[in-house]
Amino acid sequence: MTSNRPTISTFGCRLNIWESELIRQHATHASLNNTVIFNTCAVTSEAEKQARQAIRKAKREQPEKQIIVTGCAAQINPEKWLEMAEVDHVIGNHEKLLQDSWQRLKTNQLSDMEVTDISEITETAAHMIDSFEEHTRGFLQIQQGCNHRCSFCIIPYGRGPSRSIAAGQVVESVRALCANGTKEVVLSGIDLTSWGQDLPGNPKLGWLVLQVLKEVPELPRLRLSSIDPAEFDHFLMTAFETEKRLMPHVHLSVQHGDDIILKRMKRRHLARDVMRLCKELRRRRPDIVFGADLIAGFPTETEQAHLSSLALIEQAELSHLHVFSYSDREGTPATKMPKTDPSDIRRRASALREAGKKQYEKLLANHLNKPDEILLEKSNQGYLRNFIRVNLSHHELLPSGHLHKVKITQAHSNGNDTPSVIAELVE
Repeated sequence: MTSNRPTISTFGCRLNIWESELIRQHATHASLNNTVIFNTCAVTSEAEKQARQAIRKAKREQPEKQIIVTGCAAQINPEKWLEMAEVDHVIGNHEKLLQDSWQRLKTNQLSDMEVTDISEITETAAHMIDSFEEHTRGFLQIQQGCNHRCSFCIIPYGRGPSRSIAAGQVVESVRALCANGTKEVVLSGIDLTSWGQDLPGNPKLGWLVLQVLKEVPELPRLRLSSIDPAEFDHFLMTAFETEKRLMPHVHLSVQHGDDIILKRMKRRHLARDVMRLCKELRRRRPDIVFGADLIAGFPTETEQAHLSSLALIEQAELSHLHVFSYSDREGTPATKMPKTDPSDIRRRASALREAGKKQYEKLLANHLNKPDEILLEKSNQGYLRNFIRVNLSHHELLPSGHLHKVKITQAHSNGNDTPSVIAELVE
């Protein structure tokens, strides 16, 4: 990326990656070349802290640049971000996707704080992105917002109610990405499995997946972002069983392994539901692997409850973990619940990560010297079909964005949370 173009710094989820690409297009079209845009996340207090640090660093290193803050953290508490001396404008989650916002910024017609009430937004525009500048995979927003109110989560207040992109527009967007060389498309959303609930006929996510694969036969790989275990429809089961172009990797929004804690979180599943889902998907698709979001130290969490999360990791063989240490999010019911001791939160988070690491190492051991396929990214790195990240042992630097047959030859722990995995090309 050339230095005279707008700079985008993205925090948080895959949906933010998609939105940042749209922002990049709008800001570039508006010739906002002297601008640094921060697309923030509000899922944890640590995410906000990292964004504030990055903003201050950017202003120190490039004092002449205009600083724009947007994203979920900006939507939820815009005044706090505008109070930062380094920040020139705060733009809401709805406004950031509109070309008009960036055009008005160019002509100095944008107010310092352009943030509307996201809860009043009832539709999501079908913004087209036909390529991704910094990613070999194409992230495609098909759903926005969330109608649920988990007791720990602030995101619905930053994203608004659930809204879906029509199936025809999704297919058209996937087709456009493929035409520009994208080999893998990731369907993304805040509450992905609620896709279709606001559309005529209430179609299911699994139906959409089958339609995309049918209508875009030139798409080599389709992947899904995080899935709610409570809404895994029968079409989606069929898709994983019958469609090899749907990648054998499911990331589940599990959050905990203890039923009492899950109820206090206001989740809609129990631990046995996760186990049942993983078992059935493995029966239908033996090569499938599972990841999960898990929270350590939720208020009222006992040692026994923590052990239930550890047991679920082992029993469901959850090998791709995202572990979060619980932190209060102002405005959520969980802030009023009795807190877990911070030292216990740190210890339990570490134990969850270690359990996930063991499952990941077990997965790697089962895949040694077996044929697979890599989608190459930068520096001869990339992901296998089951989302194992590998380094290619090749003496030449190969171009990114291409698929290659490979096999894992080595996996080294090196004391890190994620082992280093080496693969070589297979003729």
